[in-house]
Amino acid sequence: MRLYSVLLLISLIITMLQIPALQTVAEWNAALIRQGQWWRILTGNFTHTNLPHMGMNLLALWVMGYLFQPTVKSFLTTLFFTSLFVGAAILLSSMQVYVGLSGALHGIFTYYALSEALSGRKSSWLLVVGVVAKIAWEQLYGASPETASLIGARVAIEAHLAGGIAGGCLAGIYNLRKNIQLTQ
Repeated sequence: MRLYSVLLLISLIITMLQIPALQTVAEWNAALIRQGQWWRILTGNFTHTNLPHMGMNLLALWVMGYLFQPTVKSFLTTLFFTSLFVGAAILLSSMQVYVGLSGALHGIFTYYALSEALSGRKSSWLLVVGVVAKIAWEQLYGASPETASLIGARVAIEAHLAGGIAGGCLAGIYNLRKNIQLTQ
């Protein structure tokens, strides 16, 4: 299956999760997760507050697919693990409800940018510095009020941080594994 077919399928799933009855079952909700609805750790990343929120995140997902040109396996693995990490990590925050793909997007971007940089593509270090600076800015000064207004909710900067950490860890593990295989 080609990457753009996978992106189209993911886009359709995310669009379907805008249907209120489906969104209610899929959104990340701390209380319901603690009551045993564990799937929400993953599925909450694929629900959104409104159409502009969904559109912005889907556009970013497609741009990253075009920019980094990952294999389907690599892309799906990275999406799965960053989404899972974000959903689990924000259980440690005070958030009660979370929707949106942006935490996982920060993880995907960080993973591919750092993987490229560690593989010798020097220009990718600019991408790494950029995403680290963005996440640090948000942690220190908060998110853009304009973005919050557009999506109709507080921007979940905790999810952005968790995604960045997940992507960085995955890139480190991948690079270490690749180097071990080269030496054997």
